[in-house]
Order: sequence, then C-alpha cells, then structure tokens
Amino acid sequence: MTPDQYCENKASQSGSSFYYAFRFLPPEKRAAITAFYAFCREADDVVDEVSDPNVARTKLLFWRKEIDALYANVPQHPVTKALQRHIVPMRLPQQAFHTVLDGMQQDLEKTRYLDFSELKLYCYQAAGVVGEVSARIFGIDSPENPKTLEYARTMGEALQLMNIIRDVGEDARRGRIYLPSEDLVRFNVSAADILQSRSTDAFKAMMQFQYERAAATYDRALAVLPAEDRRAQKPGLAMGAIYRALLEEIKSDGFGVLERRVSLTPVRKLWIAWKTVTFA
Repeated sequence: MTPDQYCENKASQSGSSFYYAFRFLPPEKRAAITAFYAFCREADDVVDEVSDPNVARTKLLFWRKEIDALYANVPQHPVTKALQRHIVPMRLPQQAFHTVLDGMQQDLEKTRYLDFSELKLYCYQAAGVVGEVSARIFGIDSPENPKTLEYARTMGEALQLMNIIRDVGEDARRGRIYLPSEDLVRFNVSAADILQSRSTDAFKAMMQFQYERAAATYDRALAVLPAEDRRAQKPGLAMGAIYRALLEEIKSDGFGVLERRVSLTPVRKLWIAWKTVTFA
C-alpha cells in the first residue's frame, strides 16, 4: 500500500463530511488535502480511541517528532510520507501541524471551558488552523492574503462550534463539556443536566443560543472571503454548506443532541457538495 492509498483509506473509512467536500478537487490537491486530513484523523484518534491518558500523551509526542522529521525530509509514517511532496509548493507551515496537536493535547488535559474566549482558543487549535492549512492547499490568489486566511480560520471555527453542538451528548458520555460554563450559568443549566442527559427547556434555550453563535460565525466567514479566491476555496465552502445544513437539522430536531447524534445521509452530503462546487 502506498502512502497516498493509506491516506485515502483513512479518509474514506471515517465517513466524515470532509471526504465528500474533497471529491471534486484536481488529483494533486485532493492528494494533499487527503493526506492532511489523514494526519488530523490520526491525531484525533489518539484522543478518542486511547483510554490510557499516558499512552495518548506518548502517541501525541510521537506525532510531534514525526512532524519535525517531515520538515527535516526524513518522514517515517505513511501519512507524513504522503504529505512530504506538498509541504514546499503549497507553503504549509510546520507550526500549523503542531497547533493541531496542541488542540488534541488540550482534549487530554481539559474537560471544561470557563468562557467563550477559552473555547475560541480551542476552536482555533482544533479547527481554525485546519482551515488555514486547507485554504493553502485549495489555492490562494496571494499566498499570504490575510482576508482568505481569516475566512478559512473563521470557517474552521464555525465548523468546530457546529461539531460541539452535534456532539454534546457523545462528549458528555466521555466526561467532557465543551459548552462554556458561563453559558450554563446564564441559562440555568447544570453540568449534571448535561452529563445525565436531562434535555430541559433551559437546555434547549441554551442550545438555541449556541446555534445562533455558530450560524453567525459561519456568516462572518463567508463575508470576508475575497471574490478572487472564491473559486479556489469551493471545497471549503462545500464543507461549510454541509455543516450548515446539519446545523439546521439539529435545530429542526429540537436540539435533541443529548439523546441522539443527528447526521446527514451520504447522498445528501454528496449533493450539497456537488451543488456548492458547481454553483457557488
């Protein structure tokens, strides 16, 4: 199995919306984003699938060393081998990979967030920086165009906020609450309500607030994307459109996220991605 095939398998097996958004890219860009996504999946799997925190920390340390090896042109893992040829032409910064790992590290060390400023930093580490790297892969008219990178960072943060809304119940079963404590206090929702899956009227009111915040972040991202980069950034726009549709499904479902995980069918994801890439 080649490194590219390894990454393709990792991406396709995840069932993530990312896979559908990437399908319409030219081969080399698709190979680059698939390799980068495979790296993100490898890092995320460390947190979600390794039960012993010390083992998880060791695995994250391995990935930090492997990223340094990648930039020293001596990668060993199939994912970093697949990434190697894309680093220079696409100007992918080394620190960005370490920032992704910082977000994964935070998942090991932190299960609560005091306020939105704390959560926003985590959203950058977990997804905003992913948006910035993805934008570089998709193509930027001016490689350091601050507006396109701002769009990508904000879109990534919007997607992470939507993820948090979708996964409230699943995260609670792992002992994690990403919703800021200040929001729980504001809406008179206790941590026990979330951890014990009590879907009260107060909880639903709080989730409506989370919905509005995520939707506003998504709209803000769209507003700053320069027209000259819109065509190149269509895969990211497709990703955003899929998650925006998911957010509406969650709202229509009455924010029943403590009891069930709302998702879109693969066909619908593919349709949204195709429609966005074709007409956006």
